[in-house]
Amino acid sequence: FSVPCSAILSSYLLGERLNLLGKLGCMLSLVGSTVMVIHAPEDEEVTTLDEMSSKLKEPGFLAYAAILLAVCFLLIFYLAPRYGQSNILIYLTICSVIGAFSVSSVKGLGIAIKGFFADRPVLQHPLTWILVITLVASITTQINYLNKSLDIFNTSLVFPIYYVLFTTIVITTSIILFKEWVTMTVVDIIGTVCGFLTIILGVFLLHAFKDMDVSLGNLPQVLQSGQQAPVTRDDKNILIEVDNASIAPEDKPKVFMIYT
Repeated sequence: FSVPCSAILSSYLLGERLNLLGKLGCMLSLVGSTVMVIHAPEDEEVTTLDEMSSKLKEPGFLAYAAILLAVCFLLIFYLAPRYGQSNILIYLTICSVIGAFSVSSVKGLGIAIKGFFADRPVLQHPLTWILVITLVASITTQINYLNKSLDIFNTSLVFPIYYVLFTTIVITTSIILFKEWVTMTVVDIIGTVCGFLTIILGVFLLHAFKDMDVSLGNLPQVLQSGQQAPVTRDDKNILIEVDNASIAPEDKPKVFMIYT
């Protein structure tokens, strides 16, 4: 519900514009999310910190985490100072990439909390404190760059795009860390991909046509072919050019009349 709720609430509370195509995009995002949830694989059961630690030490996840860190540092130290103020994807990509570490940390801390209430020595396990430090650092970074994005760009655009990027990273992280793709059938894979593409289509409608004045009332006029919207001139001075060739020869200067 984050995509439709953020778009609708921002239109009412912040006065931001949400046209008919934007509402349709919100609905498509909700439908796509539902399809993804229906076909999503079950998490592999991990009950102890030792099992979580062994999965975090696997070469595939270590290589994936190294790539994410390299991309994050590139975005923070090189691209963000140069293009962060003009490109909405820079800050949101940083938040999404860091989100892979926050989600993994939350998963591990959830296991640690269960072990704590089961009288297991989780506080003596070094992974617990590593996960706490990682979670605090990742959440702090996410909040920082998400607030920067909200200060610059439209709220109804920030949250949908952030949702798509964050969901992509989280699904990829979960697949690599817990190997969920092993238990997925062909139908579930197709359903997950179709649901995700539906979300992307919804976010595209919400973003690409945000400046169009489209509603149920003027939809027939918008769909009429060949109709052009009237041009509004903000300049108070109107310049009228007398371009009649029979009156003004080409070898003579043309006459202009200026009304103020």
